[in-house]
This record gives sequence, C-alpha cells and structure tokens, in this order.
Amino acid sequence: MATVTMDKLISLCKRRGFIFQSSEIYGGLASAWDYGPLGIEIKNRIQKFWWKAMTQLNDNIVGIDAAIMMHPRVWEASGHVENFTDPLVDCKECKLRFRADLLDEKSLSEHKCPECGGELTDPRNFNLMFKTHLGPVEEGGSVVYLRPETAQGIYVNFKNVLQTSRLKIPFGIAQVGKAFRNEITTKNFIFRTCEFEQMEMQYFVHPSEDEEWFSHWMETRFQYYSDLGIRKTKLRFKEHGPDELAHYAKKAFDIEYEFPFGWKELEGIHNRTDYDLTKHMEFSGKDLKYLDEGTKEKYTPFIIETSAGLTRSVLVVLSDAYDEEEVDGDTRTVLRFHPLIAPITIGVFPLVKKDGLAELAKEIEKPLRENFTTFYDQGGAIGRRYRRLDEIGTPFCLTIDYQTKEDNTVTLRYRDSMKQERVKVSELIQKINEEIKSYRRVE
Repeated sequence: MATVTMDKLISLCKRRGFIFQSSEIYGGLASAWDYGPLGIEIKNRIQKFWWKAMTQLNDNIVGIDAAIMMHPRVWEASGHVENFTDPLVDCKECKLRFRADLLDEKSLSEHKCPECGGELTDPRNFNLMFKTHLGPVEEGGSVVYLRPETAQGIYVNFKNVLQTSRLKIPFGIAQVGKAFRNEITTKNFIFRTCEFEQMEMQYFVHPSEDEEWFSHWMETRFQYYSDLGIRKTKLRFKEHGPDELAHYAKKAFDIEYEFPFGWKELEGIHNRTDYDLTKHMEFSGKDLKYLDEGTKEKYTPFIIETSAGLTRSVLVVLSDAYDEEEVDGDTRTVLRFHPLIAPITIGVFPLVKKDGLAELAKEIEKPLRENFTTFYDQGGAIGRRYRRLDEIGTPFCLTIDYQTKEDNTVTLRYRDSMKQERVKVSELIQKINEEIKSYRRVE
C-alpha cells in the first residue's frame, strides 16, 4: 500500500468531485464542507450499510429521526448547558482564540500568544452548543440549541418507542442525523467540523447485564468496520482512563483508526449506566422506568451506547482505500472501496463509438441500472478510461467490443487485480452480485 497523505486525499476529493470547500466562490467557510456527486454517493452508502447492520439485521433494534431543535430543558438535564465547555483564551493583540488545554506549556506559563507573542487573557469556559431563538422575537424565553449530539432525542423518546413497538429489554434505538458543535479547533479536512452527522445506537439493558452487553457491542462494532472493507491493521481499541471518562460513563472505549495524521477516534462505545433516563425523569417529572411484565420488576435501564461519525467514516473509507502502484511505468491511483460503498459500481465502455458498439453498450447498461450505479464513457483510449474509474474506486468495468456482437459476451475487468474475463450479458447481474458478496479486501 502507498503512503497516503492528507494533501493527496484533499486534492483527489476536489479534482474528482467527492468533497468541496463550502461557499468556495466566496472564499470558503472554515470547517464546512460540501459533498459532491461522488461524495454524497459514498456518504449515503455508508449510512445505508450502518442502518442495515443495526436495524435490518437485528430484530430488537428500531430507528427514529428526532428533531434537531429540542426543548432547552433537555440540555439542562443532559448536563450540556453546564458541562459541555472548552477552556479558551484570547490574544489581546491579534484577537485569535485558542483552547487553553491544547496550548504548549511555554505559551501557558508565559501567558504569550503562540502566533504573535501578545498577552493572553485568563482561561474561561466556552459552551460548545450553538444557541439560537425560536420565533420572531429574540428574548430569553425563546432560546433553543442546535443539538450537539443525537442521543438525547433517543432518550426522550424511550417511552414512546417502548409503548408503540412493544419491545422488551434488551432492545435498541438507532438514529442518524446532524449535530452541531461550535468547535474552536477544526482541522484535518472533514475529521473535525462544526456541522457533522452521527450514527448512534442506544441499547437498553437490565443493570445486571451491562458488562455482558458492553462486551458484545465492542466486538460487534469492531467487526463492522472489517465488513465495511477497512483493514484491521489500521484499527484498535483505546480505553478511557478514570480521568478521561465523561460524567455519565461507567466505562468507555474508542475504536481508533490510523489516519494520515495519526491514531484518532472513529467510534465511541460507552456504558452510560442509568444516568440519562434518571436525569430526564428528574427534570421532566415523567416516569421512564421499565416494567418487566414477566417478573413485575420495575427498574431504570442501563444504556450501552455506540456512537460513530458518518462524516468521519467517509474520511476513514477514503483514507483506507487510497493506493498507488506502478503499472507499465506509470503510477496508477486507485481507491479500493468495498463494492457496496463505491460511488459507481460499474463502468460501461464501448471499445469504439462506431459500428453500433455505442448503441449496444447503452442497451446493455440500461438493465444494469436497476441493480447498480453505472457510468457510461465512450471517450478516449480504453486504458485511460479504466484509469479514470480506478481513481474514483469503481470495482467493475465492462467493455463492449466486436466479439459482443457475435456471441453476446463482454469483457469484465476487476479494479483491484486488473484481471479481465469474458462474461455473457445474460449472466452479468448474477456474476457481479456474487463478486460483491464474496469481496474481501487484501490487507
């Protein structure tokens, strides 16, 4: 595997239509990014892959889609109003703002700005939630927040889901949605941004079974990334020490990935105990306890949380897929996506535009669209067309040539190995589905 750098990834993403700087024609907006035609396809496919793994393949996990804006008391109950803060300092000269906990010891001890050497203010806590107003008048009673996480929308709907779905503990509630954090430090492309998407699942269990289910979800979530095509050698667990645990957590592990800029969190797995439901009962006055109809035991469930970033997962997939190799004296850039998440599954090429091959290629492509995302290209040398689709991670290419007119076969070319074979047109859908199902990433 070639060494991937952030500069190479960012350049490829801009050049090929994966990710663009937000509001670029106006100079861009820091920490905000737009997903282009290929980027949105990957993001949607990752979300679909996660949703299937969580809900479709589990008969006791259901989904919801809670509103972004919630009653402000939700965030008081959760502790975000009081605790969701970063210590910040400002430079009195250049007016730049820094997180005090990320400054080097020299800057802190001398109280000097690391950029201009000016005097720094004393640290003060800065809440990371975006505050806005609901209604036409900006007054104290109209204050609401853009949610900093999707989990609270699940907790406040615990009773609704329990009553309408007739689920029994243990069960889970999954959600994918936007979250917003007014981060002062945003960097490394789409790794840390102020607007992002989370894929969270909250699993409600009996308090006596929390350790068992915590272990289960650690193992399950680690395997998920391997199923997604991510190399296991690039993944590891990191446990939160006593000083790192969030105020709600009994135990916490991160699944980390080795990005081009080092090992960083990809997903958090947390034992949140009964903290959240207890707090919401206290602040709302509503009973959120669970009654076991068999034993008549009434208790507040513990919660095992799995929390992954969708936008961060896109960066993982791009980083892990990127490769370069020498082929016939040239450098081939290839993205080795799992076929299920590749933005385009099949490239369809007529060998030449004349002699009816172009029309035949389009005729062959049409039924494939019912099952796969296809891309038709009739311009340039066939080798150059292969390279273009290698660079965006297309796992299969079909070439329609003069032999196709004789025996109704096409050349099927594989991205990873560059091997080719003749396949009957009538067998293409079955053949490609089999290849997708059996696909295994080479470490």
